[in-house]
Amino acid sequence: MSDSAFHYVDGVLHAEGVSAASLAEQFGTPLYVYSRDALTQAYRAYADACTGRNATVHVAVKANSNLAVLNVFARMGAGFDIVSSGELARVIAAGGRAEDTVFSGVGKSAAEMREGLEAGVKCFNVESIPELHALNDVAKSLGKKAPVSLRVNPDVDAKTHPYISTGLKSNKFGVAFSDARATYAQARAMEHLDVVGIDCHIGSQITEISPYLDALDKLLELVEQIEADGMHIRHVDVGGGLGITYDDETPPAIGDFVKTLLDHIEKRGHGAREVYFEPGRSLVGNAGVLLTRVEYLKPGEEKNFAIVDAAMNDLARPAMYEAFHRIVPVVKRDAAAQTYDVVGPVCESGDWLGRDRELALVPGDLLAICSAGAYGFVMSSNYNTRPRAAEIMVDGERARLVREREEVKQLFAGESILPD
Repeated sequence: MSDSAFHYVDGVLHAEGVSAASLAEQFGTPLYVYSRDALTQAYRAYADACTGRNATVHVAVKANSNLAVLNVFARMGAGFDIVSSGELARVIAAGGRAEDTVFSGVGKSAAEMREGLEAGVKCFNVESIPELHALNDVAKSLGKKAPVSLRVNPDVDAKTHPYISTGLKSNKFGVAFSDARATYAQARAMEHLDVVGIDCHIGSQITEISPYLDALDKLLELVEQIEADGMHIRHVDVGGGLGITYDDETPPAIGDFVKTLLDHIEKRGHGAREVYFEPGRSLVGNAGVLLTRVEYLKPGEEKNFAIVDAAMNDLARPAMYEAFHRIVPVVKRDAAAQTYDVVGPVCESGDWLGRDRELALVPGDLLAICSAGAYGFVMSSNYNTRPRAAEIMVDGERARLVREREEVKQLFAGESILPD
């Protein structure tokens, strides 16, 4: 949670200049709330660090794909990183440009490749030889040349959760480092591919710079070998993955992170190449909170439970990754705290949002689940036939509804029963 965007005024949590209690009253709960200022400041930290350097920022759409969020970045001149044709459609609907968009993803379909080529995306990050052949065939059918970059797996340990580590030999992503040089040679031989870059993404929620530098050293060594084979690599895509503070993590400041990587590339003699950054979590994670209301307090022999109206279908990260999110009261209560597991109403033992939290509560109280701007709403589902939450964007003292709350009837509108 961004302390500048989300802060207490007279004991009441505010999102910028708006009381979180008033947002819950007006729009209901569960409710995702985003701060435009927090989004803006995080993006500017990247953009400012790239100013005067041969580097560009491509927002990872998968972290938060709300149109209003994407539009905030598009207005500031951001590029985008997508992993589906659906995300491409969102980028364009939000005011972004296909020619500033990199198309990543390990399993692009031929139809998605066709849509990307017809739209004119900046580059395809390709992850296997079969995908190279498929893209070459699609480009041939359209009479086009597809700009490609190979995602190379450097086998670097990003020291993060195994589910969000992507740069090891055991991960499904990328071309094996030992095969990369030969794979580039195959790509070069394909008539409808234009090899323009090299790509690497080693994981997510990374809080140290050293894994990036290790990966860069391997990547730049490979670039020199590829160019010795007669190809020119115009850009180096360093991916995303920079972590945020959920609890007591101390990731590097965005500006320091960007400067360190760019300086390292220059020192290795590769400063003439364009560098792509693809941040997601570090842009949006602490720009959002999830508001939820306490339904019941249930004491138990071993645990006390605070049962709230948000659940694992609204925020999957705790159940999926055992992820920690700070949980704070919207209105501070001057009373003795108790230890609670904060859980939802979904019929699963894994439906928990926080364990062993010290909170002073009565039924009806509002809680804010912090750092929920990344991989929050985008991973939500309708499990237990639960409508997904509404989303709000706060801008100063104004709050705008940027996604309506779903209604139950919408959830089965496309279904039908069997005829007699």
